[in-house]
Amino acid sequence: MVNAILTEAMLPYQGRGERKIWVYVPQHNDGDVLPVIYMTDGQNLFDNNATVYGCLDVIGAVENKVKCGITGAAIVGIDNGNIYRDSELTPDSIGTVLHTELLNEIFKPEGEGFDSFLINTVMPYVQSNFPVSCDKRFNAVCGCSSGGLQAFFEGMEHSDLFSAVGALSPAFLLYSRQDWERYLALKLTEESPYIYIYSGAVGEEEQMIFESVEMLYDLLIELNYPYDKLNEVVLTENEHNENAWREIFPDFLHTFLSRAFGE
Repeated sequence: MVNAILTEAMLPYQGRGERKIWVYVPQHNDGDVLPVIYMTDGQNLFDNNATVYGCLDVIGAVENKVKCGITGAAIVGIDNGNIYRDSELTPDSIGTVLHTELLNEIFKPEGEGFDSFLINTVMPYVQSNFPVSCDKRFNAVCGCSSGGLQAFFEGMEHSDLFSAVGALSPAFLLYSRQDWERYLALKLTEESPYIYIYSGAVGEEEQMIFESVEMLYDLLIELNYPYDKLNEVVLTENEHNENAWREIFPDFLHTFLSRAFGE
């Protein structure tokens, strides 16, 4: 039996020096190749002192699976870009960005740069140095808020690499329905991933996100996205914070692992 580890690494991020990533590998049998979830906002995943609302406690969620005799998932957390976070987690190619009043004053959409970092730097490094699967079936991407938007974008752009997307309180409101329809009509294929979308509904920001989640879910149905590859979860009593995402992450983890192992 191989003990669980949490390690850190610094990897080159184009134009911005180095970026920290965290890699958590749960307890597993020697020789196992593990499912893996690549996640945005890595600094909010493991450290309960990261925010006033704590962290997502992804380790606790994975450990609970392992305790039940279920193969756990490795978790790769990518640190955000601090003042560049809004920019790095907002793609330019979806459409014109709306609600810029919610974003910081230096904002410009650079999600494609984050995409390149994830696909061309993070994933090869993790696959070369840790016992994780390279098989799409066992690879997922997940994030919260702008990170949820970016995770959704990754899944749409790389349906050959990811079988599941966890979009938690995703910032879909940053684009119009018209732009979303145009973008998705170009990207959706039979290979597109399973999409797990979550939203709360308390507070002005989360209410706006909830409305945009409803819009996008309806749009996906209109575009004939298979019902069995869509899951929308709404907890109307939840706000826009780590407390809510910590509550919902275990369900996404369970869903991903169940589908990966064909349960």
